[in-house]
Amino acid sequence: MKVICVGGGPAGLYFAISMKLQDPSHDVTVVERNRSDDTFGWGVVLSDDVMNRMAENDPVSAEAIRGRFAHWDDLTIHFKGESITSGGHGFSGIGRKQLLLILQDRARELGVKLEFQSEVTPEDIERFQKEADLVIAADGLNSKVRALYADTFQPDIDNRPNKFMWLGTHQNFKDAFTFIFEQTEHGWIWAHCYQFDAETSTFIVECSEETWKGLGFDKTDTDGTIEICERIFARYLDGNSLMNNAKHLRGNAWINFPRVTCGKWYHDNVILMGDSAHTAHFSIGSGTRLAVEDAIDLARMLHDGRPLNEVLEEYQETRGLEVIRLQSSARNSMTWFEDLDRYTDQEPMQFMYSLLTRSQRVSHENLRLRDKIWLEELESWFAEKATGFKPKSPLPPMFTPFQLRGMDLKNRVVVSAMCMYSAKDGLPSDWHLVHYGSRAMGGAGLIMTEMTNISQDARISPGCTGIYNDQHEAAWKRIVDFVHGSSDAKIGLQLGHAGPKGSTQLGWEVMDAPLKEGNWPIYAASDVPWSPENQTPRAMTREDMDRVKADYLAATERAIRCGFDLLELHCAHGYLLSSFITPLMNKRSDEYGGSLENRLRYPLEVFNAIRALWPEDRPMSVRVSSTDWMGDLGITPEESVEIAKAFKAAGVDIVDVSAGQTSREAKPVYGRMFQTPMSDRIRNEAGVATMAVGNIYETDHVNSIIMAGRADLCCLARPHLADPYWTLHAMAELGMKDIPWPRQYEAGGAQLERNLAKAAEMALVV
Repeated sequence: MKVICVGGGPAGLYFAISMKLQDPSHDVTVVERNRSDDTFGWGVVLSDDVMNRMAENDPVSAEAIRGRFAHWDDLTIHFKGESITSGGHGFSGIGRKQLLLILQDRARELGVKLEFQSEVTPEDIERFQKEADLVIAADGLNSKVRALYADTFQPDIDNRPNKFMWLGTHQNFKDAFTFIFEQTEHGWIWAHCYQFDAETSTFIVECSEETWKGLGFDKTDTDGTIEICERIFARYLDGNSLMNNAKHLRGNAWINFPRVTCGKWYHDNVILMGDSAHTAHFSIGSGTRLAVEDAIDLARMLHDGRPLNEVLEEYQETRGLEVIRLQSSARNSMTWFEDLDRYTDQEPMQFMYSLLTRSQRVSHENLRLRDKIWLEELESWFAEKATGFKPKSPLPPMFTPFQLRGMDLKNRVVVSAMCMYSAKDGLPSDWHLVHYGSRAMGGAGLIMTEMTNISQDARISPGCTGIYNDQHEAAWKRIVDFVHGSSDAKIGLQLGHAGPKGSTQLGWEVMDAPLKEGNWPIYAASDVPWSPENQTPRAMTREDMDRVKADYLAATERAIRCGFDLLELHCAHGYLLSSFITPLMNKRSDEYGGSLENRLRYPLEVFNAIRALWPEDRPMSVRVSSTDWMGDLGITPEESVEIAKAFKAAGVDIVDVSAGQTSREAKPVYGRMFQTPMSDRIRNEAGVATMAVGNIYETDHVNSIIMAGRADLCCLARPHLADPYWTLHAMAELGMKDIPWPRQYEAGGAQLERNLAKAAEMALVV
């Protein structure tokens, strides 16, 4: 097979090596525009995982690379005058130039032809395509090959807002990967620093564009930039200078990171590889890893005897999944730095934790494996902050108490509000008593009811609960009294009105579809139906608004008499109050439509009336859809901060941060803890307590979210459907022996702890 690799970086060289290792008879040429010893960049970071794959693929080059490594286990931050170090992080650095020279030598040894200082033109690319069986486009993020066949490759290049510059220094950072955060009069600026050989370290400087302009970087050249950076970071450089090796770039060497994705990775016999196909932000150091693994996998796939088109389809499918996973982590890390101002009010210990867990690849228990002493010190700090005293033994953040007004929660776990569709004429039954009672006994700090409706025509379905007559009130009081009398959990009422999504079938029938018969009239902010199949709601008049507000107040009076500890106003998911807030459903031209201020007018009117009636010592929350997943057509994450600020000003104590369910055209991005970034944004930009919800299902998730300051409480739905005693089981799994079980269940808890201890011992023996 004749192969031409366009680009002599890690992707092109390592693919050439891998092809020769598979079959020495292959005719492989690497064409590179630069000289063999040119390099623009400093160090390359490689994890232990990728080095193990390289060693399996080619032990010779892997051994040569390992021999030139600078290795570190520690990570250090300098922030607000403090230096904090955590261990066990296990990465290695090598000079990019040194890496390329090793790969070049190995390629020559295997018979690969290397052509340097060869500028490839579009005509050359077309010629290569005819001459060779395969053309590998490994020519980087500014790929000429990708540009030539852009219609096929469908590149999407997202230039991110932060400015950064790759520099080097002879300052020694060999003891730890180091982050330096410095506050200037124009904002924060920071450096990512790591050693990659005996004498040299990478020193990447990054900041927001606002800070970049404020410091004058937009008006100076690279030499001027270096002088300013040397002054800012002088105390960490010990007299060493900063160096630039990108002289080929005219003017200023600052750049914006381009996040590259492609709809397709191959065109006939032309295949994208490495940065030409995808990029991962430098803050997680996975760009070289992706390039090398692309090369390994494609070379192996090409030798299993299948037709080329099948191989290339599998290459994109297989590698695409891994790229999505790493790009997702890289995106989380990248946006953490882009949103740095959210976290700079945190104390250094929590800031360090937030930094370490920013990508979601590192979790709470993973940090315990890496550096148990440091994590337990952090847990003690967090617990002392929450309780006022230092605990006798480590206390994970999910088991620290939390207070809202006069409501004291024993832990940060919430049984999320979930529609059960099991009421008759709005009346909670014995089924609801057992459902909520068992979860209250299960250890959670707060139990939320399903959306409970303020009137008969406010229900989502005939199976939804209500609180609009004396029977309902008595039934709910029975449940509240049981929770208070049999557990130390608190219980909150989620109060709502279905609006345009009302009069629909039960959840296990056809979700959000109209009843087959017996539909009742519905109304909303505007006459916008949920779907073409649903009823068209009547646009509310002022008289309707007054009547609905009166129903909310009547329900609130009943909730007070029932003894609920918290009341939550449901303003999300396309229900009545949400239909006012989202522009997807609110098409009004009066004072209740148009601007966000107008769209919030009626929901805030209802909230203010309830808050004035609800007892001063009891907290209120509001559930919001923080994004409609519809871009600028709907609620955006930025608008969600303004929504939260408005409710905060009205007296809300905590915001229950959900998302979407306001349009069938929405395109949500699912995944672990997928709505937590919205909670993070609202909590740290609006300055209000939040509840995170959305695919949170492990203790690691809860602990990571709470400790990093991304939410104050975590709502778990499906885990509590599968296991009413999820929190008790979590206590046993995490060894929380100082937190008592319900007396009736103590024997079961003790046995569970013994069984878990035995299982751990057996795992160690095996």
